Amino acid sequence: MTDQASPIAATREFARFTAGLRYALLPATVKEHLTIFLLDYLRVASLGQRMPWSAWATNLGRELGGNGQSTVMFSSDRSDPERATFINTTYSGSIDADDVHVGSMLHPGCIVISAALAVGEARGLSGERILAAIAAGYENMIRIGLSIQPSHFRRGFQSTATCGGFGAGTAAASLMFNGKDRAERIAETIGLVASFSGGLTQFYHSGSTVKRIHAAHAAGEGVHAALLAAAGFSGPADILEGKDGFARAYADGHDFGKGLAGIGETWRLLETAIKPHATSARVLAAIETTADLCHENQLTIADIKSIRVGIPKIIQGRLTVNEPKDVQAAQMSLPFCMAMVLARGKDLPSGFTINIDDFDTALADAAVMDISKRIACELDPDAERVSTEQSVGAKVTLTLQSGKTVEKFIEAPKGSASRPFTMEDHLSRFRAEMLRRFAPAQVDALQDEVCNFDRAANPDRLMQLLASRT
Repeated sequence: MTDQASPIAATREFARFTAGLRYALLPATVKEHLTIFLLDYLRVASLGQRMPWSAWATNLGRELGGNGQSTVMFSSDRSDPERATFINTTYSGSIDADDVHVGSMLHPGCIVISAALAVGEARGLSGERILAAIAAGYENMIRIGLSIQPSHFRRGFQSTATCGGFGAGTAAASLMFNGKDRAERIAETIGLVASFSGGLTQFYHSGSTVKRIHAAHAAGEGVHAALLAAAGFSGPADILEGKDGFARAYADGHDFGKGLAGIGETWRLLETAIKPHATSARVLAAIETTADLCHENQLTIADIKSIRVGIPKIIQGRLTVNEPKDVQAAQMSLPFCMAMVLARGKDLPSGFTINIDDFDTALADAAVMDISKRIACELDPDAERVSTEQSVGAKVTLTLQSGKTVEKFIEAPKGSASRPFTMEDHLSRFRAEMLRRFAPAQVDALQDEVCNFDRAANPDRLMQLLASRT
């Protein structure tokens, strides 16, 4: 990696890829994943909309106003595309249950889909146009993140916040600009986005609720950048690679050759994981392994003398805090998530899901914190070996009161690219959440609209169903 200006014209390359992308050009597996991403996005947004900070975002949007072009999901509210994007991304990107690309360390769906739906609705564009914009947004956001990781993370940046605007800006600009200068306008939008980019990880240490809106702020700024470009403003079309550009400012090294490799042919969005639990993707394997050991050996916490989990180096530190201060920190704590599983042991139902509400309950339970304090996180060569840009494994070792030791190693958790949920799984999870809001007939109609969104002349019907404007 290099810390000098890149010889690759990365900004324009990403813009050219976006400008040339059409839905008809997408491989069938990419089209199927776009449907999966949309199903999961709506499921998670429905969960997240119930959170107190989502009410803060909704109320702020009402106070600021807007011209009513785009739907605020699960309500009769409308706002302008930027504010609607911010609010809908708060719903979908604030509870750490949304999709994730492990290697780039970011969450594309909550940002890219929120922006594409808001702008697509405001412009009356077809499902095909919106889905192509989503594909481009995922690819650019992930690939830019990969170009600057892991030093970007080590310097204290949260890449969903810093790179999220590139995903939203890509999606919005691809929908807003046409004609022979389309690629240049997209590049100028990316140039504008970079000047608004930010997102620090001090919350890992000090708490706060800022991470709940990191994705939302990035998404809103991405749409804002496209609107600024449409109004006549421009950003540097070499902002990513320039000598005083984004990569040099935000990372100790960068490699846009890696980020651009195979673009348009190899689809990095296929590496995106869908989470079974509302926590960090790098914690999921430890949760699954712990649950399996308890079920397979019929264990309760009373049976266990000591607990050890083998981890890769990238987890050590920010994700291994034994005594988290608040819900956000608990969601990012591998020991605490394991403790939540161990507290129920063999009684935990198969196929369980840890939702954000469960963390509130667990933090109020002194027994769970006591278990968390007992868990030793140790670097493990096997966990290091299987740690990839797609998933992170874990090895859990339990020493029992009887003196017996039981151990299990999972290379990749359920929901990762190598162990994906089935389409039936996605539909079941989507329906279970939507039935908490809507009558069965409306859920049927909503599912049909999502699964056939490529045939929609515009997103009006989808947004009407989500807003109950039937």
